[in-house]
Amino acid sequence: MVENHYMTRVGWLRAAVLGSNDGILSTASVVVGVAAASPGRSSIILAGLAALVAGALSMAAGEYVSVSSQADLETSDLAREAQELRDMPEEELQELAGIYEARGLSPALSLQVAEALTQHNALEAHARDELGIQELTRARPLQAAMASAASFLVGGIFPVLLALFAPIKQMVFLQYGAAIVLLGLSGYFAAYSGGSPAGKSVLRICLWGTIAMCITGLVGFLFGTGPVG
Repeated sequence: MVENHYMTRVGWLRAAVLGSNDGILSTASVVVGVAAASPGRSSIILAGLAALVAGALSMAAGEYVSVSSQADLETSDLAREAQELRDMPEEELQELAGIYEARGLSPALSLQVAEALTQHNALEAHARDELGIQELTRARPLQAAMASAASFLVGGIFPVLLALFAPIKQMVFLQYGAAIVLLGLSGYFAAYSGGSPAGKSVLRICLWGTIAMCITGLVGFLFGTGPVG
């Protein structure tokens, strides 16, 4: 029987969901803020495009740097563990056996399991059970950066397209409505892909999306002086 485990998706799912949500919300918020300031359509479109491009590049760079730091820590820990296995193999064997004993195995069985896993692949056993590093959840900076940038562009293109065609006078409300629908769909997809309840995910993202767009819209309304175009 084939079992589906959602942890296999954690690497790309986190980056993709974060990117798409940020693309929708940040781009729509910029457009709402600029539209609330009552400028011409060209200013709104320019602001939306700038937010889209800058946001995608920022997401990619930030995700790459962040995940690279995690990858560096993992590499450093693995190198240190490999050195300890060479320098004091018996102590490391006892440490591994102690981990299994703490999980409920008898002392004799813990040692037997530790010896078997050490003979098979000692570093892999210590990485998984001592350090908590597994292949499924290893940091992959390039994958995370590409997923974030691509998903940001996919999410952020909708507010820009709406800015091209929506009536100026209804721009703020149309942008908000479209963004909330898209955020809700994104939240549902994230929950479905991760096997978690959708209602909580959708409510959370729509609530914070509303707060963000209301604040940027208020800023644009208070400080905007341009004519409607």
